[in-house]
Amino acid sequence: MAKADVKEQIVEIAQPLLDSLGIELVELEFRKEGHGMVLRLYIDKPGGIMLDDCADVSRELSELLDVEEVIACHYTLEVSSPGLNRPLTKPADYERYAGRLVKIRTFEMVADDAGNRRKTFLGDLLGCSDGVVTLKLREGQTAALPFDKIAKANLEFEI
Repeated sequence: MAKADVKEQIVEIAQPLLDSLGIELVELEFRKEGHGMVLRLYIDKPGGIMLDDCADVSRELSELLDVEEVIACHYTLEVSSPGLNRPLTKPADYERYAGRLVKIRTFEMVADDAGNRRKTFLGDLLGCSDGVVTLKLREGQTAALPFDKIAKANLEFEI
């Protein structure tokens, strides 16, 4: 079974558990690291994730995955918070974190409103509407980035 299919099945199994705990799945990784496979879940909730939340999800999800036998190989399960540089993965994330400093990388060159073309944008998130993420860049201009052209986006830590 392809890794993408396994990831989809894991999300289907994990989502009801996370919903029952009031926890959001931010990101799921399933990949080879070192000598084995690692299943890594990043979770969040209003007020932040505590160590007990990670332990509860890890214990309960581990049991569910063992019963469902979705993963045929040996793997390590890791559950943690997304940290200060939380990834933005869904359009709702861009609305929730409006006003925060973000760093966005696009798949291809995109022009800001001054005509400067680039793939990396750093600025204050203004929001997301109709599939377009808008930023007020640190240099002063704005950028409108189509959601489907965003390769990676993260909150940035401000001192």
